[in-house]
Amino acid sequence: MDKEMEYGEDYKYIPVTSIMSGMGQEVSNDLYCYTVQVVNIGFVGYPKKDSEWILIDAGMPKSADMIIREAEDRFGPNSRPKAIVLTHGHFDHVGAIVELVEHWNVPVYAHELELPYLIGDKSYPEPDATVEGGLVAKMSPYFPNEPIHLGKNIEKLPSDGRIPGMEEWRWIHTPGHSPGHVSLFRDNDRSLIAGDAFITVKQDSLFKVLMQEEEVNGPPRYLTTNWKAAWESVRKLEKLYPDHAITGHGVPMSGEKLASGLKKLVENFDQIAIPDYGRFVDGHH
Repeated sequence: MDKEMEYGEDYKYIPVTSIMSGMGQEVSNDLYCYTVQVVNIGFVGYPKKDSEWILIDAGMPKSADMIIREAEDRFGPNSRPKAIVLTHGHFDHVGAIVELVEHWNVPVYAHELELPYLIGDKSYPEPDATVEGGLVAKMSPYFPNEPIHLGKNIEKLPSDGRIPGMEEWRWIHTPGHSPGHVSLFRDNDRSLIAGDAFITVKQDSLFKVLMQEEEVNGPPRYLTTNWKAAWESVRKLEKLYPDHAITGHGVPMSGEKLASGLKKLVENFDQIAIPDYGRFVDGHH
């Protein structure tokens, strides 16, 4: 199996981290957010031995051991998910995917429009180091953008919004940050896994990333290629009135803080999220 899976040639350990790295947070009884350096992954399932569970996203490059250890702490030794669901295919969300699939032998699901980046066909655009923002944006040319190849292990999410293995959840297409970006929503308790459609830290500021300073913000600027679509995606999510949310970067957020933060972001997206300049900005204001 491993012969048909590989990372892009530019995949490597990225030496950025935050004070939250290695820490987990219960968002609800069966929803757990775990931070790998500067990115969050989600565990969906009740924390007990032999529980059925799903992994959302796959962390940073070289983080597989860390993710497997946390999964076994939560669900018992040798436990494995029913599947891995990807919000999108950027390097910090698929960084350990090959090792995880080899270790667990489970299917991976992503939106159809994200598949070219996950089967070796197409690279993401180079990160934009010129974008208005802080030090992380300046470091972004160092970030991997070549496609990974998951071979037969990747499947497209069903077109009707269902998520295999997550009966109560549905996926919502939230493009902008990437063409096939999805967010996951559970209507009965209004749980949201937003990926990078919006985040709760200013990701291009190194200080705020390190300290995980809380604020509802737009997607990471240096990799977001379509700001018009990104704004529309945030509008779509705000209309769901999520009660609590796990985002790809930053801390989980809930209640009034989440509601007012999202409302403010939707109303002022052009000032808060869209950079004043950058390669992907022109024509999107």
